[in-house]
Amino acid sequence: MIYFVSDVHLGRLERKKDKKNENLFLEFLNFIEKDCTTLVLLGDIFDYWFEYKYTIPKYFYRTLAKFEQFIAQNIKIIYIMGNHDFGHKSFFLEEIGIEIIKNDLFIELLGKNFFISHGDGKLPKDYVYRALKKILRNKICQFLFSIIHPTIGIKLAIFCSNASKKNSVKAKSKNTKRLKDTLIPFAEKIINQNTNCDFVVMGHTHKVSNIKITSPDGAFGTYINPGSWLECPQYAKFDGINMMLIEMNTPLDD
Repeated sequence: MIYFVSDVHLGRLERKKDKKNENLFLEFLNFIEKDCTTLVLLGDIFDYWFEYKYTIPKYFYRTLAKFEQFIAQNIKIIYIMGNHDFGHKSFFLEEIGIEIIKNDLFIELLGKNFFISHGDGKLPKDYVYRALKKILRNKICQFLFSIIHPTIGIKLAIFCSNASKKNSVKAKSKNTKRLKDTLIPFAEKIINQNTNCDFVVMGHTHKVSNIKITSPDGAFGTYINPGSWLECPQYAKFDGINMMLIEMNTPLDD
């Protein structure tokens, strides 16, 4: 079974609430490990991530330990970098055994063709964000950030994340309809250009979507977005035939 989850944003909430969010995420991981062959993390699992030579954010150790347990059990983890957890270096690969994928991914899973991406920077006029993305992922910029004391650096990361959160809330209140459709045109483009693409799976928008898309030549694919763990915790699972979106308020032992 292939499982997909996106935008858990561990570290965004006040610590007491954030721990409840992490407990729910760990409950999900404990539940799926009995039949999971591949776990696809679609980015922004952490609301901020920046690792220093000898330091990583301390609050996420339980989640990191669970990821390491998955790898030890030969459960594959595909981790797509998001726009919040972009500060990955070597820790995940060297200490846990998970390669952080910085770009979009075409991959075959259980005999079907998938396009997998976090989804950031996909709007045609998203010039400002794409420029900012290049700056944030620039090696020189990351080096300069790395020489800041970790306590200050992580506080700065939290501040920037909260500022981003406020802007996204304002945008949502101004134009809810636009947010609903943000990634659908891009998903249509991918399926139209790649007629053998069965599924486009992305996160980023915090909008749960399960949309059938038909290309001009009659081929069709499906756009899936599990949404955000903050608004309505959901995950997607694929058994080789069916792709299902499941809400976390559904009893996990069903």
